[in-house]
Amino acid sequence: MAFALRKRGPKAFERAADGSMTLIEHVRELRNRLFRASLAIMIGFGFGIWLAEPVRLLLSKPYCDLPGSVDPATDKCLFVQLGPADLFLLNLKIGLWVGLIIAAPIWLYQLWAFIAPGLHRHERRYAYAFTALAAPLFAAGAVLAYFVTAKGLEFLMNVSGDDISTTLEVTRYISFVTNLILLFGVAFEFPLIVLMLNFVGIASAKRLLSWWRVAIFVFFAFSAVVTPTPDPFGMTALALCLSALYFAAVGVAFINDRRRGRGKEVYAGIDDDEVSPLEFDKDPVVAGQRVDSTAPIGVPEPIARPAPIERRYDDMT
Repeated sequence: MAFALRKRGPKAFERAADGSMTLIEHVRELRNRLFRASLAIMIGFGFGIWLAEPVRLLLSKPYCDLPGSVDPATDKCLFVQLGPADLFLLNLKIGLWVGLIIAAPIWLYQLWAFIAPGLHRHERRYAYAFTALAAPLFAAGAVLAYFVTAKGLEFLMNVSGDDISTTLEVTRYISFVTNLILLFGVAFEFPLIVLMLNFVGIASAKRLLSWWRVAIFVFFAFSAVVTPTPDPFGMTALALCLSALYFAAVGVAFINDRRRGRGKEVYAGIDDDEVSPLEFDKDPVVAGQRVDSTAPIGVPEPIARPAPIERRYDDMT
């Protein structure tokens, strides 16, 4: 971003000579793209309100499939609403999330169109690849969270016993499910961080593979902390999936290192206590200048002064 400050005139900035945008033009572009993205989200929010009820029923299905959670008289799930406006606000919240998903291609494009001019060509290729991988990874994490919710609720409802009647509050239940889906989806983006470390040259594939014990321990510890259900099913499922994705990312890192020729450097196959080869042309050793033995000791030789340089009148500036 180049700026050109006018020495005179009411405007502070003007377009640079190379055609780059000024600060004011960047702010205007940001305003226009934010307006378009907001307009797309509002339109998606309108469709989200229409789809809020089916989405809420889909999120309630893991609980509604459990025995004893459906009222036999009305054939509906036994949820509780603590406030008169809780269900209405919940539908608005679900509609906003659905609207963000529907309008994602538009507001993501507006974000990318604002950032892309400042990136190099290879950085743009990396961004395309990582974006193409991020969406299916997040979706896989969301699907896994949905099944973990079903198994976790079955475990928790059976622990309470037959002498206790349990009825869930609808807003807390939906928040529980959506937070679990968001958490699993974000956790599935971890392989992209591993690939980013390799593609930018911070960590090689061999180094990433040498960290597999630490990585698996961190995955199981992370899964034990973030999984809201105390059953071992959800924790083990998330940790195993993260471990599999880590090894898949390491495999891609090996392919990338082989493509770039990493590991074939001069010191790659040399041990720590082995002498490394010196690959350079040695300078030839020649005899030094002879010393006159008849010259008196301690008397320096006269220094030859250069001849004076003749100057012409046109040499002066």
